[in-house]
Amino acid sequence: MSEQLHTDILIVGAGLAGLLLAIKLAPRRCLVLSTTPLGEQTSSAWAQGGLAVAMAPGDSPADHAADTIAAGAGLTNPVVAGIIAEEARERVFELISLGVPFDRLPDGRLALSREAAHSHARVARVGGDLAGKAIMNALAGTVRKHGHITLLEGVHVGALTRTGTGRVAGAQFSTAHKGLGTVTARHVVLASGGIGGLFRVTTNPGQTRGDAIALAFRAGAWIADSEFVQFHPTAIDIGCAPAPLATEALRGEGAVLRNRTGRAFMADYHPGADLAPRDAASRAVATEIAAGRGAFLDCRAAPGEKFPIAFPTVFGACMSAGVDPRRDLIPVAPAAHYHMGGVATDSFGATSVDGLSACGECASTGAHGANRLASNSLLEAIVLAHRVATRLKDDALPEPQTAQAMQAPDMPAHLINELRTRMTRDCGVVRNERGLGELLDWIVTTRFQIGDANALLAAELIVAPALARKESRGAHYRSDHPSARPPARRSFLRRGHDGSILIAKAEPTDGPPTTS
Repeated sequence: MSEQLHTDILIVGAGLAGLLLAIKLAPRRCLVLSTTPLGEQTSSAWAQGGLAVAMAPGDSPADHAADTIAAGAGLTNPVVAGIIAEEARERVFELISLGVPFDRLPDGRLALSREAAHSHARVARVGGDLAGKAIMNALAGTVRKHGHITLLEGVHVGALTRTGTGRVAGAQFSTAHKGLGTVTARHVVLASGGIGGLFRVTTNPGQTRGDAIALAFRAGAWIADSEFVQFHPTAIDIGCAPAPLATEALRGEGAVLRNRTGRAFMADYHPGADLAPRDAASRAVATEIAAGRGAFLDCRAAPGEKFPIAFPTVFGACMSAGVDPRRDLIPVAPAAHYHMGGVATDSFGATSVDGLSACGECASTGAHGANRLASNSLLEAIVLAHRVATRLKDDALPEPQTAQAMQAPDMPAHLINELRTRMTRDCGVVRNERGLGELLDWIVTTRFQIGDANALLAAELIVAPALARKESRGAHYRSDHPSARPPARRSFLRRGHDGSILIAKAEPTDGPPTTS
């Protein structure tokens, strides 16, 4: 017999955005569904960077917003970029009040580091590269103390339920031991992370396969900018899955990318050299590898002997593979890391469907444009979680109603592996029409054969607009269309009446179109 649950607000996902939102909703009852044990196997917990916050002398939120807009390659919504930069300081101090031990200078001020494409040192860290783990530990401890929060772990959401009027009214879920269950809710918030698990080489947990965008798309919501996948240029290439990450802060400290001849090659590709934006660095690393020259991160001079203390997570990953980064070059390769696209929302996390909100990596506010600025991801998650909570906390939300949904089929493991291999090959750092077209044909054929699995639908929502965008912009690079084509336009996708994907374009300052 299936389990029937009821709550005020249902939160799908237990990463940074989901847990902080749950805490901030007090005293409103909420139910958090997590696919893994609390605080484990989430992209938030694995984040090595920190939170960007303009607090250094000479820095300002306006400068932070300007850097965010510049990195976004013409697609960043400047209003949202400004909101995130302006609210950063207050949100960081809230995390401190929850027990997050950010690194400090001897005088007590936050220790701020500089990362690529930032004009100032503005990244607040914990233990060098332990920010994500420290933040999630602090939030997990707080969540367990709050009586208004119910947590279910080991749960996978397969579909959102909708009323006859189209309002989202809950979700269907499955567990390993109890089978299928249903939650009815006054409001549903998607906070279930990104799409890295759709790629063979990724820094994300394997289960992050775009469930949120598939669920929201089926429910009728607009999906935005889903072709823009950020590849981190320096995943540690030691055959692990997921790939350990050599944080970008290493290059901020002075580490240098070299090929196997010892040449520091980044200046050949970008005037920013080793502090170039991630999209440029990823293409440079991919090009060197494809040319047979390999790519390696040289940390022998910086951070050098300080490595074990300054970056303990990276140091441990390297040593586990027999690489001592104080003496040896670290082999690196690009890996799927962050999704700029997602469920389209406004600056308070509202989607285009009644009863549904989204925040965190699965949402697309327009803050990141075509290429996310380093250390803006955790920041956006806490800012949007706060803003969603502000909107929902005291709202007179309607009573839960009877609703229905069609549970998505499971996808066999061998097909998941084939999908990940094809996505890395044909929709990776460098794309072209032939590869994208063949990949799209395979996805459509496979969906016809096995059904509308979430991972297949999420992949199609990335590949279809990537094929349609015949230009190179930010993290989306087409070798057959290597230049940007003005004007810069965001892409918006929604479900047609026949289940097809409808693609529309809009200015960066616009929300989703009102018509197809």
